[in-house]
Parts: sequence; structure tokens; C-alpha cells
Amino acid sequence: MRGYWCECWTEGLTEGRPPALRASFDAYSASQADRWVAVTLRTISPALDPDASEEAWEWLYNGRIETRRALLRAKPCTVSVTQASTRITWTIRPVRFVPLAHRQGAELPACAYDFKPQPTD
Repeated sequence: MRGYWCECWTEGLTEGRPPALRASFDAYSASQADRWVAVTLRTISPALDPDASEEAWEWLYNGRIETRRALLRAKPCTVSVTQASTRITWTIRPVRFVPLAHRQGAELPACAYDFKPQPTD
């Protein structure tokens, strides 16, 4: 069965530590794959600094359609935002799922809970 393998990674840009996998998701359509990223970005955007929030909303308003088009052409996609010294990257790759490799349930990625709202002035 064809689908998309989605991952959320974080990378500390100043510590020199390797990227850490925060969440993964198996999507069965292009719309389900890009929606996973969109829901996460909308969820964490209140906690992001202004620059990172602008990056997130830029993708939501303008980049998402290009991502969907690329996925429909079976091209891998990457979406990233940088929050302070942390880069958050979502990757989506076309894959073939083996029928026995099914995961149960769909939840928000764990990285959605790693961020706390920023105080507003």
C-alpha cells in the first residue's frame, strides 16, 4: 500500500548535539500527511517567538499548497521553523507500507507538547 512516512525532528543549533526524532506518523494520503504538519504548526504557533511563528504561518498560507503538489507527484518534502536556537523539521516521504507494519491510532506528534506559550506584552 502506498502512503507517506512523516517525522518531526528537533536540532539544537548551538549545542552540537545530533537531531532528535520527536514523532512519526504514517499517512495514507497527501492531504493526511500535510495536515499532520499543519495541525502541529497551528498548535505550537502561540508558543513560538515572532520570527518562528511567521515562518510557520508563511508555510501554512503559502507553502502548504506546494508541499501538497510535491507529495502528489511522489516527491519528498521538508518543512522547518527555527525557534531561538532550535530547528524543528518535519519530513514527509512517499513510501510503500507493508500490510503487517500498521500502527494503531492517530495522535498529535509528541513535539506538539514540547513548547510552552510565550508571554505576550
